Amino acid sequence: MRVTKPGGKIGLANWTPEGFIGGLLETVAKHVPPAPGLASPILWGTQGRLDDLFRGARSVRATRRDFVFRYESAAHFIDVFRRLYGPTYVAFRMLDAAAQERLTTDISELASRFTRRQTSFIVPGEYLEVLIER
Repeated sequence: MRVTKPGGKIGLANWTPEGFIGGLLETVAKHVPPAPGLASPILWGTQGRLDDLFRGARSVRATRRDFVFRYESAAHFIDVFRRLYGPTYVAFRMLDAAAQERLTTDISELASRFTRRQTSFIVPGEYLEVLIER
């Protein structure tokens, strides 16, 4: 808010803790704990945290939405996120082969709880669409 002029607007899209990416980050944290003393970025997907962060704003409006992930399979999703998505990329690099296999299994199990189709990987990833007015 400090760099937004009065009357200005800030737009955010934040993964929710109870959505698929929130579950993914929680799963990763079980294998590679986050740095101590840092608040989880997934908390930005809660109204309470937004209200704390943007105290003094004229308004903070959040609407739940879904981004639908579409991949050939859960294995394809894991491969892409393992190579390109920061938190999973770092986690896989920090783990030995056996621990990587356990993380892969846990992510596969998470994916099976969220997937809408068994023949491919179609998973809704819930996020908050946020509009803040200063």
